[in-house]
Amino acid sequence: MPSLLMSFLELIAGILLLFSGGEFFIQGSVALALILGIPQLVIGLTVVSLGTSAPELFVSVNSSLTGSDSLALSNIVGSNIFNVMVVLGGSALLRPLRVESRLVRRDIPLLLGVSFAVWGMASSRLITWQFGVALLVALIINTTWEIRTAREEPQRTQEAEPEINIEKDSTSLLNAAIKLVGGIFLLTLGSRLLVEGASTIALLLGVSDAIIGLTIVSLGTSLPELITSLVAAIRGQTDLAIGNVIGSCLLNQLLVLGSCSVFSGGSGLDVEPLLITKDIPIMVITTLACMPIFWTQGKISRGEGGVLLGLYLLYLADKIIPLILPNIHSVFQGVVFLTITLSTIIIMYKTISYWLRLRKVPNK
Repeated sequence: MPSLLMSFLELIAGILLLFSGGEFFIQGSVALALILGIPQLVIGLTVVSLGTSAPELFVSVNSSLTGSDSLALSNIVGSNIFNVMVVLGGSALLRPLRVESRLVRRDIPLLLGVSFAVWGMASSRLITWQFGVALLVALIINTTWEIRTAREEPQRTQEAEPEINIEKDSTSLLNAAIKLVGGIFLLTLGSRLLVEGASTIALLLGVSDAIIGLTIVSLGTSLPELITSLVAAIRGQTDLAIGNVIGSCLLNQLLVLGSCSVFSGGSGLDVEPLLITKDIPIMVITTLACMPIFWTQGKISRGEGGVLLGLYLLYLADKIIPLILPNIHSVFQGVVFLTITLSTIIIMYKTISYWLRLRKVPNK
């Protein structure tokens, strides 16, 4: 039991270090970019987004380098599920989120396409380094496209991007470098503590690394996205709250998974059957469910946010109940299946209703 307690302390310390390291990394990167004369538009679309995804990047890459492929991939999948259901749902509960048409027209379909590609590659039970290179190339193309299209609509981009205080962040080159290096150090140390603690907890509890990665680790590494979107929702910056979620989900797959696959070398990333048959499909379905939610009335309502949070609680319960109440797991799976079926029917109904209303508009 003391070993289990120490592992939990390692895990908590790792999460705290990741959070602090991510903050220092963003501050140092933004300050350095401003000193070098990089436009704020580029900083907002690249550096700030990278900063909120830095915990997932360091944890997953460190996991793949230490041979814990399941933890690396499950952290990515679990973070994306958490981002859509909890971060988006929680933000919508605070304030209904007005949806920018560009998200529906471009970003959600792109995220959905990437998610299907990852699912297809993972189905072979091996994600190769060649696929990782393809993901990184797609990241470069997408980032270039983001910057070019954002420049065409500077007013909308300015409203949707985080505010960057030049006077505060434009410090000396030495201070910027110290913050950047310090952030990387804290992220590295935090990721190691988190991976070691999570792996030990999985071993002591007799569960797989994938279960720990899908729950505790993904929750810990997604804290920056959660706090960023909640604060944005409170301030009324709903574009930022939604864009942060979609951008983080894209970066998790293009940057984090791509980097892990490349660092895995010739052996590639092994994929657990549980992830292929259950969790990656859930990740894709949650992304797909965003489409009809975004189509309805141009916003995500508090009710829809509550539904997303409720579905995540069911998802967590499905992971925990087999460990503590194995006798009722089969009954609970029936409840989960019924809930998913009803949710699918509601989504289909809202989608069909939307398209019927859309067809009637020209006739008026």
